[in-house]
Amino acid sequence: MERSRIAVAGASGLIGSALVRSLTADGHEVVRLVRRAARTADEVCWDPEGGYVDAAGLAGCDAVVNLAGAGVGDRRWTEAYKSRIRDSRVLGTRALAEAVAALPAQERPQVFVNGSAIGYYGQTGERPVDESAPAGAGFLPELCVQWEAAAVPAQEAGVRTVFTRTGLVVARGGGAWGRLFPLFRAGLGGRLGDGRQYWSFIALHDEVAAIRHLLDRDDLSGPFNLTAPQPLTNREITAAMGRVLHRPTLFAVPAPVLRVVLGEMAGDVLGSQRVLPMRLLESGFSFAFPGIEEAIRAAE
Repeated sequence: MERSRIAVAGASGLIGSALVRSLTADGHEVVRLVRRAARTADEVCWDPEGGYVDAAGLAGCDAVVNLAGAGVGDRRWTEAYKSRIRDSRVLGTRALAEAVAALPAQERPQVFVNGSAIGYYGQTGERPVDESAPAGAGFLPELCVQWEAAAVPAQEAGVRTVFTRTGLVVARGGGAWGRLFPLFRAGLGGRLGDGRQYWSFIALHDEVAAIRHLLDRDDLSGPFNLTAPQPLTNREITAAMGRVLHRPTLFAVPAPVLRVVLGEMAGDVLGSQRVLPMRLLESGFSFAFPGIEEAIRAAE
């Protein structure tokens, strides 16, 4: 992509902040969506849950990237927090998509990249799935379906729309691995449950590179799984963490304990998702860190 003006919602999050660093390092102009009055020319005010976006600030942007949303793993899933997770994604996406669609045709972005998650597929067990698989059942699949459907206004306005169904991002700064690294460094890491569940991971570097690949390629639209090519079981990943960090991995956490501590969210931790990035690979994308040990070292 030539030097472009790109609006990013969720710019302070794990993926968003890494994406902003990558874009600005290459000379792109980044406009951040903020939940307060804009103070500078590179900020746009929005209220995702309230459905408000200062659309004028998006005029002339070449792309809009939406990575905003309350953290799925930040706290126990009470009904109130599940509503917050849903509203922060669905209402925020709809607000952005409608703002994009309302712009005059000549001022609309060329592409709208909207975050999503492999939670779309639900529990797949040992069965590998790609983007052709249907949505699963349960809170996360229903959330992802609504989340992606909220982008319809942008699609109907003729804006190329991409959904990044992201897996577990291997990074020090947040997400699941942000919690795992300190435990493993302290020698307290271990498998979760029986460890047979598949985890579909991706290095943060590859996550950002994949988003940029999707921004650049004007022939790509629809859902893309952002996961490494070979998902592994939690037991295999636990062993890899021990090898890379040179720590024992003896402290397994039984499934009943996880259910008590995490409540409904334990089903996501103990569930198995063997997700393949078929469309990303077919588009010619190359992973810099396709293996788990490589991804862990890159995060270190």
